[in-house]
Amino acid sequence: MSERPLIGIIGFFDDPGTLLEATRRVRDARYRDFDVYTPYPVHGLEAAQGLRRSPLPYVTLVAGVLGCLLAFLFQYWTAAVDWPLNVGGKPFNSWPAWVPIMFELTVLFAGLATAGAMFAFNGLPNIRRKAFDPSLTRDRFALVIEAPLPDEEEERASAHRSFDRDEVARLLSELGAIEVRPVYAEGWFGA
Repeated sequence: MSERPLIGIIGFFDDPGTLLEATRRVRDARYRDFDVYTPYPVHGLEAAQGLRRSPLPYVTLVAGVLGCLLAFLFQYWTAAVDWPLNVGGKPFNSWPAWVPIMFELTVLFAGLATAGAMFAFNGLPNIRRKAFDPSLTRDRFALVIEAPLPDEEEERASAHRSFDRDEVARLLSELGAIEVRPVYAEGWFGA
């Protein structure tokens, strides 16, 4: 039987303060591929990981403006160009009457684009990975330093630290992890 591929090394922590400091130190140690799992949001964790600001608000803004603009143009075209009707002496392009439709399409486009972009940016659905531990986000804090895939090892830039299994386990223990263990791929969920 062939050996299961190593996904990474996971360290479990007791409290969010220790996890936050460990995350900063792992980032400062120049590990590139690591992730943090918590049962609730921890303030400052994204800064400790060195994550960039999400482009999701810009997607929402562009989609909302596009929805509003399309609603306006469609109503203008139908009321003033395609089938102009003089109703009570109102001008053909009476835009205040169109505001409810413009608002609804703004919300619709922004909401759908945000949901779609969130799935795309997060790489979801991700059927190739499964939970490392059943209680991972229920009552435990964890930090996983991922091992590179075999074809990625040569491509790693010198600016990032190489992955040494024993060194990573020792680092997580020194940072206050109460339990450290390797994570292997299982079945077809493998990396």
